[in-house]
Amino acid sequence: MTTDSAAANPRDLIDNSPMRGRQFLIIGICILLNAIDGFDVMSISFAAPGIARDWGIGAAAIGVVLSMELIGMAIGSIFLGNMADLAGRRPTAILCLVLMASGMFASAIAENVTQLSAFRFLTGLGIGGMLAAANALVAEFSNNRWRGTAVALMGAGFPLGGIIGGTISAELLASATGTWRDVFMLGAIGTTLALPLIYFLVPESVGYLIQKRDDQSLAKVNRTLRFIGFSSVTEIAPEEPGQQTVARGWSALFSKAVLPITILLTCGYFLHVVSSYFFVKWVPTIVSTFGFDDSAAASVLVWANVGGLLGAIVFSFLSVRFELKILVLGSLAACGIFLAIFGQVPRDLASLSMAAAATVFFGSAGVVGFYALMATSFPTHARASGIGFVIGVGRGGSALGPMIGGAMFAAGLSLEMTMVAMAAGSLLGTIMLALLVSRPDPTV
Repeated sequence: MTTDSAAANPRDLIDNSPMRGRQFLIIGICILLNAIDGFDVMSISFAAPGIARDWGIGAAAIGVVLSMELIGMAIGSIFLGNMADLAGRRPTAILCLVLMASGMFASAIAENVTQLSAFRFLTGLGIGGMLAAANALVAEFSNNRWRGTAVALMGAGFPLGGIIGGTISAELLASATGTWRDVFMLGAIGTTLALPLIYFLVPESVGYLIQKRDDQSLAKVNRTLRFIGFSSVTEIAPEEPGQQTVARGWSALFSKAVLPITILLTCGYFLHVVSSYFFVKWVPTIVSTFGFDDSAAASVLVWANVGGLLGAIVFSFLSVRFELKILVLGSLAACGIFLAIFGQVPRDLASLSMAAAATVFFGSAGVVGFYALMATSFPTHARASGIGFVIGVGRGGSALGPMIGGAMFAAGLSLEMTMVAMAAGSLLGTIMLALLVSRPDPTV
C-alpha cells in the first residue's frame, strides 16, 4: 500500500472519496447489530404470554418487566453513548454486545419476576448504548454522499430484526417442545455470534481517532485507512486553534456552539416519539373496540410494522437525492396528518390496516431521519454522546405517549379527538426541526 502524504486530513479523504467495499461491509454489520437490537427489544413481547402462564402473573407484573427494559435503554443510551465519545466507538459497541448477550442468556434461565426484571434492565443498557455507538460508526465510515442514507438504512434494521426474529420465535413457540425461554435463547445466540464480526471486521473510526489524538493516533489511523482500502498518510493535519481545549462528550452538548442543536433535536425527537409510540402501542386496542377479535387487531399491527420497515427503506434511498432536513420535515408532518385521519377512517379491517401502515410508514421515516440528522448535526467529538442523549430522552417519550393516550381515553375523549390531540406531538416536532440550522461542516 502506498503512502499518500497529500492526504494529511484522513477524515476529509473518507468524506470526499468513493465508498470502498469494506466501508459498505462495516455499515452492513452495523445494520445487523441494529437488527439484533430490534429483536432483543421485541423478545419480551413474544415471551410475555408464556411467562404470565408459567408463573401465574398478571399484566401489572409484566408491565414492570417492560418498564425495566425501557429504563435500561434510556440509561444505556445516555451513559454508554458518552462512553463512545470518551473511550471509542468500537470498544463501546463490544461492551454493549456483551451486556446484551449476558442479559438475554440470563433472561432465558430467570426464575422469577425480580430476576427477569434485572436481566431485562441489563439487556436494555446494552441495547441503548449500541444504537449510539453503531450510529456513530456508520456516520464516520460513510462519505458525505452516503452518510445520511447509510444511517437511515441502519435505522431500518431495527424493525427488520423484529420481523425476522418474531417469525422465528413464532415457529419456536409453535413447536411441541418450544417455550418462552427459547425466545431469549435465540436472541442470546444471535447476539453472541455478532461479537466476532465487530471484533475482527470493524476497526475504530478515523473520526474518533483524530479527535482523541494521542501518540499512537497516526499508526491507528493508518491501520484503519489500510483496512478499508485507502492509502496511508504521513501525518495528521494539526488541530485548528482552540480545538485542543474543545469539550468532549456531555460537556460539548451544552457548549455555546452545540447547545441549540442539542435542544432542538432532543425536543423534536421527543415530541415525535410521543405521537408515534402512542399509536403503535394503542392501535390493537383501538381496533378491538370496533368489534374485531384479537387476531384481527394483531394483523393491523403487523401491517403497521410492515409500513414502518418500508418507510425506513424508502427514506434511506430518497435521502441520496433530496435534502435530509426537508425529508424529515415532510415525514413528521405527514405522520401527524395521518394520525389525525386515522380516527376518521371507515371501521373495516382493510381501511384500518392501510391507514395504520401509512401512519407508521411516515412515523418510522421520521425516526430514522432523526438518526441521520443526529449523525450529521453533532460534531465528531460529541456525536455518540449527542445521539445517546437525544435517544435516551426520547425513551421518555416512548413511555409517555401511551400514558397520555390512555388518560385521554379514560377521561372520555372520543377516538377522533384523541387522535387529533396526539398528532400534535409530530406536528410540534416539525416546528422544532424547522428551527434547526444546518452547519456547513458537521465534523468539527
